Amino acid sequence: MKAIMIMFDSLNRRLLPPYGCDWIQAPNFKRLASKTVTFDNCYVGSLPCMPARREIHTGRYNFLHRSWGPIEPFDDCMPEILHTNGVYTHLVSDHYHYWEDGGCTYHTRYKSWEIIRGHEGDPWKGEVKDPDIPDHVRSSRENTPHVQIPSGAPTASHFIHYLYVIRRRYGRHQCPDENCSSSRLCTYYRRMALGISAQ
Repeated sequence: MKAIMIMFDSLNRRLLPPYGCDWIQAPNFKRLASKTVTFDNCYVGSLPCMPARREIHTGRYNFLHRSWGPIEPFDDCMPEILHTNGVYTHLVSDHYHYWEDGGCTYHTRYKSWEIIRGHEGDPWKGEVKDPDIPDHVRSSRENTPHVQIPSGAPTASHFIHYLYVIRRRYGRHQCPDENCSSSRLCTYYRRMALGISAQ
């Protein structure tokens, strides 16, 4: 069995073409929806962010007994269950809260994992001088000077790395460049992740 789960934080379904939105251009979401199952009757009980992620991972309604926090030692967790049934699980995430105090143990349930640094206010790069960024946009712009836009941005990097993991794990080398090394993230996969034609 091979499955890919993609989680987007704070994404409203009413803003997506597969759910009827006709004024937002999102061709990659349309393409993804045409090749996958689209859920029309699925609701989260605990918002936002980490509590919702615990529900997705465990099936347990988080807010019935606690607030924001880690996967608990007693939780039956989806990546662990899959692994014990012979399914390899790998997490690629730019969600730095998984690695914070109080948010840990999500990534440790996967067989392997990696983090893409630089999302939101991720304390990624040290700066002695406080950056000249207005407080109301600080968390979303703090790391902007350190990423190469667009392919170095955390979201794009996230997809690039996951495509690479699939390629490495399952030997699906589809790059048209015969000299392409499997040990690096090639232009072909960068273009795929950004929704640019690979030709």
